[in-house]
Amino acid sequence: MKKLPSTVIALGLVSFFTDLSSEMIYPLLPLFLTGVLGAGKRNLGFIEGLAEATAALLKVASGFWADKGGKRKPFVLFGYGIASLARPCIGLASVWPMVLLLRFLDRIGKGVRSSPRDALIADVIEPEMRGRAYGFHRAMDHAGSVAGPLIAAALLHLAGFSLGQVFLAAGIPALIVIPIILLRVKETPEGAPVPTKPLNFKETWGVMPEGFKGFLLALTLFSLGNATDLFLLLALSERDLSAPWVLILWSAHSVVKMTAAWLAGGWADRLGRRKVIIAGWATHILVYAVFAFAPSVEVVIVAFMLYGFTNGLSEPAEKALVADYAPADQRGTSFGFYHGVVGLCALPASLAFGILWDVYGATLAFMFDSILALMATFVFIALVPNQGRRMKSGGA
Repeated sequence: MKKLPSTVIALGLVSFFTDLSSEMIYPLLPLFLTGVLGAGKRNLGFIEGLAEATAALLKVASGFWADKGGKRKPFVLFGYGIASLARPCIGLASVWPMVLLLRFLDRIGKGVRSSPRDALIADVIEPEMRGRAYGFHRAMDHAGSVAGPLIAAALLHLAGFSLGQVFLAAGIPALIVIPIILLRVKETPEGAPVPTKPLNFKETWGVMPEGFKGFLLALTLFSLGNATDLFLLLALSERDLSAPWVLILWSAHSVVKMTAAWLAGGWADRLGRRKVIIAGWATHILVYAVFAFAPSVEVVIVAFMLYGFTNGLSEPAEKALVADYAPADQRGTSFGFYHGVVGLCALPASLAFGILWDVYGATLAFMFDSILALMATFVFIALVPNQGRRMKSGGA
């Protein structure tokens, strides 16, 4: 088996330390916002939805800019850098609008880096190894999600840190990513393919394959039924689970995601992207339905562990599918379309979920998202053709 390129390994390490930092904060945000700062569920949905929508717009733009200039690394460095500085400062917030501002800056960083980073991975990897490369990257990301909550739980339970102090401590691993990017992340020797003619969004969209457009349509519907994971954590905490237990469960859930992502990358190369994506989306449908009607905390915990398979299975296959469809000189833009759909739907998805929960209760909110995901899966099956083990379009 061929080794992954050093740049893919380095970007995996970057994601590991970034997520380690992020996940020391993220699973505690519902408790911090609702318990410490007094923000309601609607504000929780608004903060996360606006943050993800901001990231989505920048993911579209940054992918387009990276294609125009043929350079990915500057966007990767800036994006990870600004997020590393902003995220730990949440520990200094005294009112929830300050958290909104800092999450906004954090998501600016994510928006700037994501599409160029995913395009850079496609630039340096052979087509038959794309699923494996994205699976490794997502697995390293989820490995950070395993370590972060455990470190946060230890700081809370053993060291007696406050929530704010844990957030500030998350700045330490965040700063490690900068030298890794500077020293270990390399563009291809010839640089990314530069478009032969000026790019514009309308023309680029017009030449995209119909299967890619069908995938984005299905993804739009699925993303509208995929509210922020903070609501799942809130559902756990409202069943009398303490903060350290929520962190431990989030870490265990990330172990499932890490394992699923690592395996699913290889499955996407061998079995085809379509089958793996459908399996991941089907898991999402099941988990949200269980959360809607679960009679006990034990059942909810089992469903939460199963939820790890959703992103773990689908994300590597989704990204490999995008890389398969994308022309070599428009990979950044193609990943921008992909990330943009996911992020732009985050605001209405999370805001609607929060309102439904506030007004009608958690059962209706979770069932609404489960039904949307079911509809999205049928659209995906109908509009995205079965390309077998791997598509041949898109180039290396």
